[in-house]
Amino acid sequence: MAHILVTGGAGYIGSHTALALIDAGWQPVIIDNLVTGKRELIPDGADFIEGDISDSKLVRSTLQKYNCRAVLHFAGSTVVPESVSDPLKYYENNTCASRSLIESVVAANVEAMIFSSTAAVYGDPDTLPISEDLPAAPINPYGVSKLMTEWMLRDVAAATSLRYVALRYFNVAGADPQGRSGQMTPEATHLIKVACQAACGTRDSITIFGDDYDTEDGTGVRDYIHVSDLADAHVAALAYLLDGGESTIMNCGYGRGYSVKQVVDMVGAVAGVEMPVIMGPRRPGDSGAVYASSDRIRKTLGWAPQYDDLETIVTSAYKWEQKINAA
Repeated sequence: MAHILVTGGAGYIGSHTALALIDAGWQPVIIDNLVTGKRELIPDGADFIEGDISDSKLVRSTLQKYNCRAVLHFAGSTVVPESVSDPLKYYENNTCASRSLIESVVAANVEAMIFSSTAAVYGDPDTLPISEDLPAAPINPYGVSKLMTEWMLRDVAAATSLRYVALRYFNVAGADPQGRSGQMTPEATHLIKVACQAACGTRDSITIFGDDYDTEDGTGVRDYIHVSDLADAHVAALAYLLDGGESTIMNCGYGRGYSVKQVVDMVGAVAGVEMPVIMGPRRPGDSGAVYASSDRIRKTLGWAPQYDDLETIVTSAYKWEQKINAA
């Protein structure tokens, strides 16, 4: 059974992808420093090493010990407002740490790498849906930190045998349908997680940040992708690279959006409660409407999402929230 290094595999998306790798017959080797990751999210059957991806000695010895075929890179910081208030943290945890990891990957002669990027690299585009051909113009340090890593991968791939896929995530939500993993962050900023916490009573209220956007109901519109569909996209990208596929960038979204109000209403309907909503001002760095063109990933990888439905996404997230509250 071939080994795959998964950085940040004790986190939300990383743990779901580790599960998908195991389900597909791969053996994930997880490196996570557990600063934001949770040990209990590491799947049974995965090898785990507690450490930091900027520790070159640790990363290189791990790649060599397990003879890893590829690296899936999830480790990093992900909160947009925090990146605005503390940009150096994001350039350290995302850009600098990724540079160190890429150097270790090249030194270990690993030729395939999948990078957890973000739709934040597009900024606030005038054209919707957003295709990969649009110019990158991030409007917050989080997006810049991810774009800089994409550039490093592009340049290193041009100079070495490394091939990569950068997957630009839109808004990731939901939880493993089998209840094996989900989002654990108590201070989460992801809308569906926050709304489910409010529905379960672990938050007093949910704030809608801005109702004056140029959208149908004035609240921000986002393309919500179920985390298990996103995990499957990584497994498909891995197969693509190991089959000799060329380096590329692909959006991970469904190609349509839901407004904040629509999401909050759906959580209330699924939970059977009246949502405690507070209206607030816009947050720095937020855009009005963001949703993907997903043509490239569907055509290139044959990716066919299984959970492309807001009620399905919300229901899985709400069941996970109930589970962790009962624990």
